[in-house]
Amino acid sequence: MKPIYKRILLKVSGEGLMGKQNFGIDADAVKNIVNEIKLIHETGVEICIIVGGGNIFRGVQEASKGIDRTVGDYVGMMATIMNAVYLQNIMEQNNLPVRVMSGLQVPQVCESYLYRRALRHLEKKRIVIFAGGTGNPFFTTDTGAVLRASEMKCDVIMKSTQVDGVYDADPRKNPEAKRYDTVSYDEVIEKQLAVMDMTAIAMARENHIPIMVFSQHEKGSLAKAVCGKGVFSLIK
Repeated sequence: MKPIYKRILLKVSGEGLMGKQNFGIDADAVKNIVNEIKLIHETGVEICIIVGGGNIFRGVQEASKGIDRTVGDYVGMMATIMNAVYLQNIMEQNNLPVRVMSGLQVPQVCESYLYRRALRHLEKKRIVIFAGGTGNPFFTTDTGAVLRASEMKCDVIMKSTQVDGVYDADPRKNPEAKRYDTVSYDEVIEKQLAVMDMTAIAMARENHIPIMVFSQHEKGSLAKAVCGKGVFSLIK
């Protein structure tokens, strides 16, 4: 393996933690993700992780049902902390050095996010899981991922999804959906391609951070993508 990136931010969705379940965390799915992470960590790649919370709670969806959006977003942020702490424990069982840092202050559970401390963890080759989003409502974990990637000076954002790249429609529903190998930030925004929210795409464009989208279901897909190989779409 010859990684083409020195420091990455891996975006793992809450849906990716569910496995074949309809809710919650599937231990086997998490172990598969950890095995992939361990493989690239052993090559010397510095790793940041953002984990979503949609497997437990989706603030936007709940807001549409009548709950206050601010309340819903805070509950969603707490869901990401639950996922992050669970992921941390499985990683520690696999002898990976890891820290969880949260945008929300939950000192009994994990470290509060501090920019310089996070950089120090990375310099010491620790994996850093960023939880709690940005610590503010009305911002998605996508936006949080781009923000943290910008602060940590990551070379790329790697978005692990249920499909193998960026499409102009959901390929699970539309077999005629067109897949992009490479697509520009502007085209994603113009065509409203459903890969990340538009605020996140605009921020990535402003900070010149490419976004690599690949499937979490193919064994070794993360390691291949870090080396610039395998099947993925690149937004740049």
